[in-house]
Amino acid sequence: MPLLHLFLVAVIQGLTEFLPVSSSAHLILLPNLTSLEDQGQTIDVAVHVGTLVAVMIYFWTDIRLAILGIPRLVTGRTDTEGSRLALLLTVASVPVVAFGLVLHMTGLDIAMRSITVIGWAMLIFGLLLYWSDQAGGTHKADRDWNLQDAMVMGVWQAVALIPGTSRAGITITGARFMGYNRHDSAKLAMLMSIPTIAASGVLLGFESVFTTNISILKDALIAAVLACGAALLALSLMMRLLQSVSYTPYVIYRIILGVILLVIAYS
Repeated sequence: MPLLHLFLVAVIQGLTEFLPVSSSAHLILLPNLTSLEDQGQTIDVAVHVGTLVAVMIYFWTDIRLAILGIPRLVTGRTDTEGSRLALLLTVASVPVVAFGLVLHMTGLDIAMRSITVIGWAMLIFGLLLYWSDQAGGTHKADRDWNLQDAMVMGVWQAVALIPGTSRAGITITGARFMGYNRHDSAKLAMLMSIPTIAASGVLLGFESVFTTNISILKDALIAAVLACGAALLALSLMMRLLQSVSYTPYVIYRIILGVILLVIAYS
């Protein structure tokens, strides 16, 4: 695959995975709106692994805490901060993994990969993000995350299986409706992405093993590194901006892109 194509795929995935603008939509649109071929499943897995590494690096303190808490969770104990966080992340991941398997096995995930679906999802869920951001309270922080909130946010995250929704965006929307402040809404959404991206990577990676050759593996490694760098940049920028800026700029972008896509789809 040409280096420019790898660069575009990796940077698009890296920059948009953790912003509330939908990375999957942008990856689907790349071959649909250009003359470039679809990058294929192996490259998709690679850039997802790259973004997974990025979010683990950025939130390593929390991730390390959760990892150290897994042994206690396995024995049924949630009496430490780490084991509690591991439990909440596990619970929050169940809906999206379950719904994702259903969609993948029925082929509905492929059927929804259209400009029309992406356009409506961009528009509708962008407006929903704006509503939640303006109406949501700020009385909750990440330390207030509990089992009930994790279950509810997990269901919100599952909605992101609709292309154009944005996993980060819809999870942040749910968190804002529940009263979590902007910064910690994003933080929880990022932490929730780790088991979700990992599960997706394992599923797609297993399917890619039997069709991958050395040349594609080389391209995949390059794409993963580029995606990791772009994701770290996007994460750092967004988390800093949220100290003083709302989600409105992302909403405006979503609305503009959604309208453009719908014009293209219906013209």
